Amino acid sequence: MDFDFDWVDAFTDQVFGGNGCAVVHGGAVLPDAICTAYVRETSLVECTFTGPSEIADFKVKYYLASREIPFAGHPTIATVAALRHRGLIGEGPLRLETGAGIVEIEVRGAQIAMTQIAPVFGVEVPVDLVADVGGLEPADIIGQPQVVSTGLPFCITVLRSRRALERLKLDPRALADYNTHLGQDSDMMEPFWVTLDGATSAGDTYARLLLAPPSPAEDPFTGSATGAMAAYLWARGLIDSPRFVAEQGHLMGRPGRAEVEVLGPRDAISGVRVAGQGRVVMSGQVFMPETA
Repeated sequence: MDFDFDWVDAFTDQVFGGNGCAVVHGGAVLPDAICTAYVRETSLVECTFTGPSEIADFKVKYYLASREIPFAGHPTIATVAALRHRGLIGEGPLRLETGAGIVEIEVRGAQIAMTQIAPVFGVEVPVDLVADVGGLEPADIIGQPQVVSTGLPFCITVLRSRRALERLKLDPRALADYNTHLGQDSDMMEPFWVTLDGATSAGDTYARLLLAPPSPAEDPFTGSATGAMAAYLWARGLIDSPRFVAEQGHLMGRPGRAEVEVLGPRDAISGVRVAGQGRVVMSGQVFMPETA
């Protein structure tokens, strides 16, 4: 079973920046075990597998090393960049069928914008419990961490300083306690740590996402969490404008950037627009077994 693939760096205007994703064209027909094995083989956080759709322009399936997930941000940007690289789409609107519903895309020049669904504001998580996950003190956290989803849930956690963001270190035992509290598995709803100051002068926010095995230790840029974070910040009055620049990945040497716009008033957010670029790093064929 041979499939074409493109390896794309998303949320960056240069190769070896942002967050990588391998896009397997036509691979949506593959079983879960093959898809997760492929992600582990690449050592990437996520990969996508595309196919035809009866309700949209394309179907996209998203996989971690451990399971399928309904949606992910940087793989969406990567998938659209790969489709364009193959000449399968041009500029203009595009609709993707995902596990989180239809995702609306707009392609203009090098910029790819996705509109994430209206946020779902979930449970608030005790400050001390979240702080322990990152090896921080409760005083390092501003306000109340809360699980928010615009397609995939994360615990949005605002930190007082860039210094606190930089000294984050994942504590596996504390993460297990956190997951027990939420009743979730370790590869979902992780804290998404953000400061209200950019990594560079061009940014308005700077974030990190630490991950547990079998995923890599850190995600270079997390588009889905960026949308959830934007909704949280706007709803709680922590940002003055619904439009801002989000940065992530700089400590890893993989700087990433997204232009973000929260849609709707603070008390009635209808969606979040997250835009960025993607660069194809390599293309080729992957030879999949029929069973794993």
